[in-house]
Amino acid sequence: MSGRAPVWDPAFDELASTMRAAIFTGPGTRLVLGTIPRPEPAPGEILLKVVACGLCHSDLHYMDHGVPTFKAPPLILGHEISGTVVRVGPGVDRERIGTSVLLAPVTSCGDCAMCRTGRENVCVRQRMLGNTIDGGFAEFVVAPARDAFEIPADVPLEEACIIADALTTAFHAITRRARVEAGETVVVVGCGGLGLNVVQVASLVGAKVIAIDIDPSKLDLARALGAAATIDARDGDAAKRVRAETGGGADVAVDAIGNPMTQEQALASLRTGGRLLLLGFAAENMSLPGGRVTYREITVIGTLGCRPVDFPVVMDLVRRGRLALGRLVTHRHRLDAINDGFDALRRGEGVRHIVVMS
Repeated sequence: MSGRAPVWDPAFDELASTMRAAIFTGPGTRLVLGTIPRPEPAPGEILLKVVACGLCHSDLHYMDHGVPTFKAPPLILGHEISGTVVRVGPGVDRERIGTSVLLAPVTSCGDCAMCRTGRENVCVRQRMLGNTIDGGFAEFVVAPARDAFEIPADVPLEEACIIADALTTAFHAITRRARVEAGETVVVVGCGGLGLNVVQVASLVGAKVIAIDIDPSKLDLARALGAAATIDARDGDAAKRVRAETGGGADVAVDAIGNPMTQEQALASLRTGGRLLLLGFAAENMSLPGGRVTYREITVIGTLGCRPVDFPVVMDLVRRGRLALGRLVTHRHRLDAINDGFDALRRGEGVRHIVVMS
């Protein structure tokens, strides 16, 4: 138990049969607020009363850019979810009722080759909250119990929601995929909510971090989170400046935006033998100079999400103050103001936006 009191009496005799939700009805539309039936947990599942859910640029890909979701609309988006367990399905320990948990955005099958070799984050039969199944822009959500991780009592429950994706994804990218080592130089292109977490994780493992963005306030925050140097991309060729400052280029370059131009900028920032980490989702293809990759032995690395086994590791780093959380959550929105929150996200305001249910 986390020490937090249950939301209702464990009997749940008066649990509401309906819930409020923000519903995605298709590309080019705003989310529609409505009241719909509350789901029930199936065997092996929990029912979570959502406390907070992060707004992510992935949601904007579905809403604004026509990137298809696996489940056709209508669909409830939202995959960065924290909340309290209020009901459990058959086969789940009732002791979990009342605990505060974080949901892994991607559920895994446990059977495929990826799952059986410790790469559950790329499970071939994965299901993603807010994409394959309904997500957290609602008062309640169901999820597999095995993919719910208890939040330490001294980690703020609302703010913890961003650990589910923005922070764990950065941790996986830097430590498991790029395998950044102490003393290496890492350039991070894009200091949004994801890029700033890359900055602080890379700094935590002992790398010298150079952060690139066009927003001075975000570059200031990058320095506060451990960046040794910052570059305003509006002031000339940022990749050329990285090569000049590092004597040839960075060991690792991370594109945290997902734009062909910034991906190519990250590639141009590398030294011979460097590693390009593609973190931001890009709907369009970058131009990859095969000759440069070959003759300079550049490694191109993809990265997605985080392994479930690392969720407790990241939460413990937050608990011990090794990774920042609170200063990243700059905006809170009520569920009925979620569209205003997405408008602010489109304008690039702040760092991380979350919807708070109460």
